[in-house]
Amino acid sequence: MRFEIILSGFGGQGILFAGNLLALAGMYQGYQVSFLPVYGPEMRGGTCHCTVIISDREISSPLVKEPGYLIVLNLPSFFKFIPRLRSGGLAIVNSDLVERRETEEFHNLTMDKEILWLPLSSLAEQAGSPLALNMCAIGAFNGLLKLFSEKIFKKALREMLGKDKAHLFEVNRRAYLKGKSAIKNLKESI
Repeated sequence: MRFEIILSGFGGQGILFAGNLLALAGMYQGYQVSFLPVYGPEMRGGTCHCTVIISDREISSPLVKEPGYLIVLNLPSFFKFIPRLRSGGLAIVNSDLVERRETEEFHNLTMDKEILWLPLSSLAEQAGSPLALNMCAIGAFNGLLKLFSEKIFKKALREMLGKDKAHLFEVNRRAYLKGKSAIKNLKESI
């Protein structure tokens, strides 16, 4: 088993936090993990991304050229990474910032890929913080793949937040659950 994931969005949407959290939760669940953040001018409002690999075997390289999974939080990220998604791959896309009509030119590139459109920004607002859309995305992703338990998620989230940001635990947990519930409802309706 090997999951290669690229997470991408605007700098400030919590992409690197989410990727690190995903890797930490995978590690606590007993998997081999790799987390590779990309730093640079992207952090100033441009597209920011990271790669995560979760595997039951040793990982020899953290590089991901053709991921099996994408988490896409904005339109520039869709344009940049959807061509790299491997055939048969799956993308979770924030439909609040990426409208389907804006992506029609990529139709031929997505025909053999599964694109799941979720209003992640709206879900985060419902959970109590628009900044928690990254947690909605992680909830949706884990709701699909069931890589780690709720207990493991909580443990990893507490560690990532630390004592200084412990007050943000509950809103992030609610956002995670919103994403998990939304993907379940979406899959049941398909």
